[in-house]
Amino acid sequence: MTLLVAAALATLPCVYWTQGVDTRATLESAGIKRVCVAPDLVDAWRSAGFTATPVTQEDFDAREALPVPGVTARAGVASPTRSPWVVANGWRVVRTPAAKFKYDVPAGKGVLAAAEAFAYGGDVVLKIDPADLAAVGRLLTFLESLSEAPGEAAADVGVVDDGSEVTGEVMNLLTRRNLPFRAVRSPSPDYRINIAIGTPEYPQADAANPSTFALKIRRQLTDDQRTLRVFGSEVVICRLTRGAGGARLHVLNYGGRAIEGLRVRVRGAYAAGEIRSDGTALKLEDYASAGGFTEFSISRLDTYAVIDLR
Repeated sequence: MTLLVAAALATLPCVYWTQGVDTRATLESAGIKRVCVAPDLVDAWRSAGFTATPVTQEDFDAREALPVPGVTARAGVASPTRSPWVVANGWRVVRTPAAKFKYDVPAGKGVLAAAEAFAYGGDVVLKIDPADLAAVGRLLTFLESLSEAPGEAAADVGVVDDGSEVTGEVMNLLTRRNLPFRAVRSPSPDYRINIAIGTPEYPQADAANPSTFALKIRRQLTDDQRTLRVFGSEVVICRLTRGAGGARLHVLNYGGRAIEGLRVRVRGAYAAGEIRSDGTALKLEDYASAGGFTEFSISRLDTYAVIDLR
């Protein structure tokens, strides 16, 4: 196994499996190769050809539970003209990258949870409904084929993390608006904008309405300085990493149904791009690189796609 592939595998979520090795055929038929199992079952699963990691029930229970990703109705809000309420967890991983997380998701949410975990590189154990085994297996097989993502995650602003819920909600809204951030302990010279809630520039009262606050940050940053923009959907969130060898864009659709006609603009000049989903090579349409930006259209996005730019 090459170092690049090993690095990619290290970020894959692990499927939590409480049944014995006699159920190996169920996982094999679904293409599941990595499992988190009780410590006394690790050797048996490894002998059966699986990558097995010991996780006790106590270990699983102690992990930080991530909400089920997707779009949810907001209590008391019935208007169809309002923006959808997206439940996304990437900001939680960015905020505490060393934390240990878990998903316990119902049928139909396994693929989105696994893709989200991979996109943000979190230490995640994934408990899914058996109905999702085949779909998650296809996704994990695809993710195993990817090389290491180039460089580091892009960030437009720094957010001074005081540990408060208000600051967490600001991080949440920035992510949902595709305004990537990095959590910092104090204002960093790496960013033109450093958000510290409770300061004269960013008072607590302003942060009480996170949506309005995110718009304020967008205006301060200006669209020409943004790392990326997404046109055509309010339920798509992107995660971008950049390095000397190019860039990788993870595209996550939280809406629960396919999206057609999505357009993306990335800051930076990239001569070519390749899009893949579940291992299938697709085509980026209306590709253009000029003026320090690269733009392209995605004809159809189901749940998740990876775009490599070079």
